[in-house]
Amino acid sequence: MALFSPQGKTLFPLFQRFLLRRPVAWLLLLACIPISCAPLSATYSIAKNAVRATFGTANLATGLAITTGEMVYRMGKFTFKVVMAPLDWPMTHDIEDIDDLPPKEAIRQDRVKNSPYTVLGKRYYPYSVDAAKKYREVGIASWYGYETYNSKGGRMTANGEAFDPRKLSAAHKLLPLPAHVRVTNLDNGRSLIVRVNDRGPFVPGRIIDLSAGAAKKLGFHRKGTARVRVETVEL
Repeated sequence: MALFSPQGKTLFPLFQRFLLRRPVAWLLLLACIPISCAPLSATYSIAKNAVRATFGTANLATGLAITTGEMVYRMGKFTFKVVMAPLDWPMTHDIEDIDDLPPKEAIRQDRVKNSPYTVLGKRYYPYSVDAAKKYREVGIASWYGYETYNSKGGRMTANGEAFDPRKLSAAHKLLPLPAHVRVTNLDNGRSLIVRVNDRGPFVPGRIIDLSAGAAKKLGFHRKGTARVRVETVEL
C-alpha cells in the first residue's frame, strides 16, 4: 500500500519495501524500543489503529496490520493482502521497459507508480496522482488469472506484488500503481473495491482487467466480460 503526500509523491517508499521484504529485521527493531517511550509507543499505536478513507460521501474504515512477509488492510468490508514477489519471478505481462529501465530494475528502485512504460512497442503515459483522483469511466471489463497463477514459481504484477487471481485486484493501463477503484457491474448492480497493482488490459475496447476472484464476485466470470463503471477510491 502506498501512502501519498499532498503533492502526490509516495512517502517513504524504501521504508515500505523494507517492511515487506525484511519483516524479521523490523520486528527485531521494535523489540529494541523501550515500551515506556511514549512518543514511539504512540506512533506504533497509530500504525495499528484504524485510519479513514473516503469514497464520495461514504466513510470506509481501514485497518492495517503487518505480519511476516505481508501487509493486510481493510477498506470497508473488503480485505486486501499485499505480498511482494521475489524479483526472479516472471511478470504477468511482457512489459518492455518502465521509466526507461528494465522492468525489474524499475520495481527494485520503486519507480513504477505513474512512470511511462512500453508494451508491444507502444508507449503508455499513466495519469498523475491528482488526475487519477477524478477518474471515472464506463466501459468493458474482462478478467485474467488462472493461466498465470498455475505457472511454476508464481507471477509478479507490474509493481512487484505477488499475483493471486483469487484476491480482489485489477490491471489498468493508466492509473498509478497501486490505486483503488470501485467497480460496478452495470448489468446486475454488483459493486466492489479492488486494488489496482498491474498493467493491462492490452486489448482494444477494454478499460480494466479484473482478477478471476473479482470477476466471480461481480458475476461475470463465466461470461468473460461485462459493462462496468470504474471510479477511483481515495485512500
